[in-house]
Amino acid sequence: QVQLVESGGGLVQPGGSLRLSCAASGSIFSINAMGWYRQAPGKQRELVAAITSGGSTNYADSVKGRFTISRDNAKNTVYLQMNSLKPEYTAVYYCNADLVVGAWYDPPHDYWGQGTQVTVSS
Repeated sequence: QVQLVESGGGLVQPGGSLRLSCAASGSIFSINAMGWYRQAPGKQRELVAAITSGGSTNYADSVKGRFTISRDNAKNTVYLQMNSLKPEYTAVYYCNADLVVGAWYDPPHDYWGQGTQVTVSS
């Protein structure tokens, strides 16, 4: 019923930039927080950045000042602008959304995208 589709990953050199997008579609009544997580090989999935429906943001310490999260509520889309990329940022990046499907009285649930690979290498 609900899909989160990510785009924008790829291979980039150290110091370069990428912009990730994630569009939510389906029978969505409302979206609360949206966020980006990443998982590197052999490591646990970790929060990168999150944004509320009102625009409040939170970032992992490792990306503060380099990444910017934003969203377009009219398009149910969240973005992650990544600048000054480092090799240690190489990971699969996942979009996450806490949203309500159907009607206002339905409980919110967590949804995940399929992930997009970001590789930072020279």
